[in-house]
Amino acid sequence: MEKVKIAVLVSGGGTNLQALMEAEARGEIPDGEISLVISNNPNAFALTRAKNFNKKTVALNKKQLGKDLFEEQLINTLKQNDIGLIVLAGFMCILSFNFTKTFANRIINVHPALIPSFCGEGYYGLRVHEKALEYGVKVSGATVHFVNEIPDGGKIIMQKAVKVLEKDTPETLQKRIMKQAEWKILPASTQKVCAMIKKELI
Repeated sequence: MEKVKIAVLVSGGGTNLQALMEAEARGEIPDGEISLVISNNPNAFALTRAKNFNKKTVALNKKQLGKDLFEEQLINTLKQNDIGLIVLAGFMCILSFNFTKTFANRIINVHPALIPSFCGEGYYGLRVHEKALEYGVKVSGATVHFVNEIPDGGKIIMQKAVKVLEKDTPETLQKRIMKQAEWKILPASTQKVCAMIKKELI
């Protein structure tokens, strides 16, 4: 059977995209192939990373298009490319109910904390780690989950815990969680969901 076609949606530097593409190159996503990388930011370095791996890229400027037209073009682009799984990898846009319903059980996201801690609207980027350190948690980590209309509200696929060190800053904690958790469970979850899609288990 053919591999599941994956679209990775990005907004910035693309470190999680890089981890996904490297995992694919090592043969760790045998049931899927990254066939498209889409950014809402035409200047995102993630697009350069994608081109370095010979991936097809599309930039849809959300600021210019506005939310409704942006989502309409995004849906059309995904459908035209026969995308079976959408991976949000540092994608800084909240998707509408219409979008998540259109691709129900076909969108996954990585969040840099152990959901249900430090998640939901407004919890992204360094803010997640700032709040974790403010709270004084001894363990944080990352979660890959299905995406629905509630920010960080979908069913959990995988989690990995990472120790918080006393001398941590939001930046050092962010880097450790990326290296020890995000870059491992995002490719593994992508493979797991692709295998489920092929077997029509979701």
